Amino acid sequence: RAIQGIGAGAIQPISMTIAGDIYTLEERAKVQGYLASVWAMSAVVGPTLGGVFAQYVSWRWIFFVNIPFCLLAAWILLRNLKEDVPRTKHKIDYAGAVLLTLGCSLLMLGLLEGGQRWSWGSITSISIFVGGALILTAFIALQRKVSEPILPLWVFRSRLLVGGSVVSLVVGAVLLGLTSYVPTYVQIALGTGPLVAGFALATLTIGWPLAASLSGRFYLRIGFRNTSLIGGAIVVIGCALTLLLNENSALWEVALFVFIVGLGMGLVASPTLVAVQSSVDWGRRGVVTGTNMFSRSIGSALGVAVFGAIANATLNAENGDPSAKAITTASHQVFLGGAILSVVLVAAVLVMPSRSEVKSVIASKG
Repeated sequence: RAIQGIGAGAIQPISMTIAGDIYTLEERAKVQGYLASVWAMSAVVGPTLGGVFAQYVSWRWIFFVNIPFCLLAAWILLRNLKEDVPRTKHKIDYAGAVLLTLGCSLLMLGLLEGGQRWSWGSITSISIFVGGALILTAFIALQRKVSEPILPLWVFRSRLLVGGSVVSLVVGAVLLGLTSYVPTYVQIALGTGPLVAGFALATLTIGWPLAASLSGRFYLRIGFRNTSLIGGAIVVIGCALTLLLNENSALWEVALFVFIVGLGMGLVASPTLVAVQSSVDWGRRGVVTGTNMFSRSIGSALGVAVFGAIANATLNAENGDPSAKAITTASHQVFLGGAILSVVLVAAVLVMPSRSEVKSVIASKG
């Protein structure tokens, strides 16, 4: 899985960076919307397909199915991507990569296993969290010294870049929280099969690309921040509506509520990424795109870990009862966490500079 992650960590930001290089500001929203919708669809279709394989074929196909897709992608790149890149020597920050991986892994391990394999206040739990924090502190200190850091600290000196990173982190957390727990809620609380549960969640992937492809028209008229604020407000509404779900809810309600969340995500994710890419020159575009994608990945991982801890704690309070009522209660707590994060999303958008400030920054970068 770690080797897979290294490959995916290279592919995703590079594809977004290429789109930022070859398309104009006006064209970029639609293209980034397509790319974002692919990511959203895969986040929903992947777990659904995994459930189908596990139930009807073999769990091993969860991994085997990636091979033909990777080969197809490699063939398309070899055939169609032509570029002239100046060859220069670079020093890869291996130490930084190791420290960042270890620090984040320890924090996620502590969140996933806390209250399960060991109590939150145990020596083991405290040691894991303290160890993770110390390693990340060492990582930050290292990034100040190396010539080509894996995560340059200058990205945290810009309101636009910081706001965009936090938005991306929250988007990842909310999306993975929904994709991880909505199917469980639909299957157990509402009594459906895994395929129906996947289709109920798939409406999110309809709303996302629809809104993302239209976001360019909005941000060219009212600016990046205002467009993202509208999207953030829609995400808040969608997440708030999920709090109304219970064991007697209809399937169409679930589908509608996550569709609304998808609409909001499309109006948030694409404009913030385009704004981030447009705020720097060509030489730094890959760095800020990679940082934005990294924030989304960390948000996804931490979101699943935190929501998993919330769900497990709720089920433990119900003595591990996997009944529809217990799953509904646990899902409600997860949905509440998503609603709180959606408010954080809006706050992060408000941190971003105004339209006039963004336009002046973009103009200065050519």
